[in-house]
Amino acid sequence: MRAATPERPRSRPARGWYVGAVLSAVVAVAMCLLGWRQADQADRIDAHPVRVEGTVTQLPGGSGTYSQVAYPVDGRRLTAADLWLPAGVRAGDPICLEHAADDPSAVRVCGKTYPQPSGVGLAQLSVPVAVLLCGLCLWRIQRGRAGAERARAGFTVAFAAEGMPALTQGKRSRRRRKGGRRALR
Repeated sequence: MRAATPERPRSRPARGWYVGAVLSAVVAVAMCLLGWRQADQADRIDAHPVRVEGTVTQLPGGSGTYSQVAYPVDGRRLTAADLWLPAGVRAGDPICLEHAADDPSAVRVCGKTYPQPSGVGLAQLSVPVAVLLCGLCLWRIQRGRAGAERARAGFTVAFAAEGMPALTQGKRSRRRRKGGRRALR
């Protein structure tokens, strides 16, 4: 009976771990940029706030609709989407807004910290999750590479040991000796 040869080990971890690592890193970076942008706009508004009276033109409704507020700046009419509106507000109601003196597009509702709190909340939740997922994928890739190297070394030893009585639990190899079986007796 022949000794079973071990299966050839996989040379690298599955591609899914690489894809997972890249995608989670991209999500982490994108969410960091989103949170950074919101914090930067809040800082610019805090540095030189300008109060204006805006008008609610659209309320959120459904999955793809955001709130929209129109406000005047230097004779132009600008709009801001997805602001934190107070409860009970209706379309056409006036609302107090603050915008940065150097950038009128950086706007928030008076008394609020961030222009779009959903963006900050999303960044605070998704960045740690994405970083942990990326770390898990990288750990799995590294572990798979180290395991493949150990298995490759084990495969070499097992292959070299085939037919050696001390390493094959005392069984002799199947090679024919000179003179056949009768010559051994």
